[in-house]
Order: sequence, then C-alpha cells, then structure tokens
Amino acid sequence: MINPASRTKPIELSQIRKMFEITNPNAINLGIGEPDFNVPENIKQAMKNSIDDNDTHYTPNKGYIELREAIVDKFKKDNGIETNPDNIIVTVGASEALYMCAQAFIESGDEVILPNPSFLSYEACVKLADGKIIPVDCKMENEFKLKADDVSEKITKNTKAIMLNSPSNPTGAVMEKEDIKAIADLSMDHDFLIISDEIYEKIIYDKKHYSPAKYSDNVITLNGFSKTYAMTGLRIGYLTANEEYTEELLKIHQYNIACASTVSQRGAYEALTGPQDEVTKMVNEFKNRRDLIVKRLNEMGYETVNAEGAFYVFPKIEDKEFVQKAAKAGVITVPGAAFGSNGQNHVRMSYANSYENIEKAMNILEERVVNG
Repeated sequence: MINPASRTKPIELSQIRKMFEITNPNAINLGIGEPDFNVPENIKQAMKNSIDDNDTHYTPNKGYIELREAIVDKFKKDNGIETNPDNIIVTVGASEALYMCAQAFIESGDEVILPNPSFLSYEACVKLADGKIIPVDCKMENEFKLKADDVSEKITKNTKAIMLNSPSNPTGAVMEKEDIKAIADLSMDHDFLIISDEIYEKIIYDKKHYSPAKYSDNVITLNGFSKTYAMTGLRIGYLTANEEYTEELLKIHQYNIACASTVSQRGAYEALTGPQDEVTKMVNEFKNRRDLIVKRLNEMGYETVNAEGAFYVFPKIEDKEFVQKAAKAGVITVPGAAFGSNGQNHVRMSYANSYENIEKAMNILEERVVNG
C-alpha cells in the first residue's frame, strides 16, 4: 500500500458523520445538523425550470453574475458589508469556502486561533494546511461566547487568522457586538485574517447578528443556503473578501471545483430574491423546539445554556457513557469532545428534528438513561 500524505494522518473522520450513519432505522437522530424542513416550493420550481431549460453547462468560475449581484445586495442589506460581484465567489457549500480559505492563506508555522469548542471542520482544515491551532476557551459560564479579551491574549507574531462562527456550532452561542467589533479592531491592529463563518446568521432568537467585515478589511465572510433554506444536499454557498484575497481564493476554487452546480445556483438566486415566509416559519419552529429541549434537559439535571442561535444545545453531561447509552436506547447524539477539549463533559444535541420527536427523545432519555 502507498503511504498517504503525512498531513492527512492526524485527521480523524467526522464524529458527526459517524453518528449520522448509524443504521438503526427507529432511532431518533439528534446528531446531525440538518434542517428537517423541505426546500421551499419556489426554490424547487426555479431548479426544475433550470433543468427544463437545459441549464446544465459550466458557469463562470465565480458563479452566475445575477446570483453574485443578488449576494452583493444581501450583504449590503443584511450585514452592512459593501462589496461587488467581482469579489464574490459562489462555492460548493460553505464547506468548500472554508477549505479554500485554509489552502489559500495558511501554511506551515502559521497560528490560527479557534474557539474551543468549535465546529470540527475548522481544526481539520487548519491541519490539512499544516497550520498550528491556538485554542481560546469559550466557557459555559460565559454562555460559550468567544470574548475579545481572551482572543487578545492569544495573539502572537505568528498569528495568521482567527475563525469565527456566530451563531456557533456546536453551542448555539451568539457573539456580542462589542466582541465582534473588538476582534475586528485586533485584526487590523495586528494584521491577521478573520474567517467568519456566518452560515447560521438567520437562525437567531431574540438577538441580532453582526458581521466583522463591517468593521475590518481583513475579513473573509462565508455563508450559504444549507441551513436557512434547508438546501444541505444541494451544496451551494458563497464568500466575499477584498480583491486581493478573492484572487487567491479563486485559484483554489478554479482548480478544485471550476464552478458550483448550475441548478443549485438557480435555486440560490430564487432563495435570495423570492419570498422569505418559509424562513420565518422555520426559525419560529426552531425556537419552540429550543425552548422544549432546554427545559427538559435542565429538568433532568443536565445543565443547559439557553442557546441563542443555530439549532444545537450543548448540555453538561459528565457521564462518559451517555452517548452510547442514549444510542442504545434509541437517541443519537454527538460527544462534545469531538468539538475540542472544552467539549469534554458535554454532548451536542441538534433540535433539527420535529417537536414530537424531540419530546419523544427526551422521554426516552429520562426513562431509560437518567432513571434506567
């Protein structure tokens, strides 16, 4: 057997996907971060029309111009970010955008600041680029929020980038405006890059989302359609950055992907320019589910922060066998340690499942794990 590249050896396969692939058809899956809603009908129709119109050829590398123009409008309206179509790249999901950032800007010896805990793909992408991870504690007593003062203490002459994710996967934490702005200021003062993953920006309850690119030029903003429009399998995302950054990012995108799917791009255009009623309904339902799961977990004695965004909770559960016990009982969850050392003694649960299934899952956990 030919030896794999040394940079892949420390990379572990995703604990999330491992739980996703458990074959028990009767298990209630609180492990996967995928909305259980269908793609809105207007978006489906736009994609059907695309196929019927034989819209199946290459697009420009950066994506259809009309979609990029719609993304520009979205950034201005929602995020206060001034950009232009030339500085937009349409990607194969926000995951590709994240990988592009790591490959284009991180190299051996570069330090990359990561919230701890944080989405496991961040660590993998940094390691694949041979970067060095510098974790910053996001503590439960601070509702898992990344604080600018803690980031400041980790900055060195080797700091190349920080990855932000607000709302957060796995904790549901939403960063405060003052911390976003302070980290943006630090990026300018110390000349490092902010890679801002804003894929959950629309799924926020009783808070407001702030983009660091409104306050700093050293930002690459990533987003996509998977979470807001339930378009996970369609693999469509986007990013924006200044002209110099975009040119470097395009090199990775061009030789790896060429362009995102035509059909998905047509759906994405309709998602941005069409009615947003289904998004509002979805977010309201997620809030109801959040309230249910937080209440039930706390009643069981599992201390749980009232997550302000995304569709995850991160209860404190010190039972090392909890995930296995829950799976055996028929409820799939993800061990918190998959998201960093501060995930120890925590479990990630997704409430991207029906209210009825969440209620049933909580009953199972109470009867068969807590009192079993």
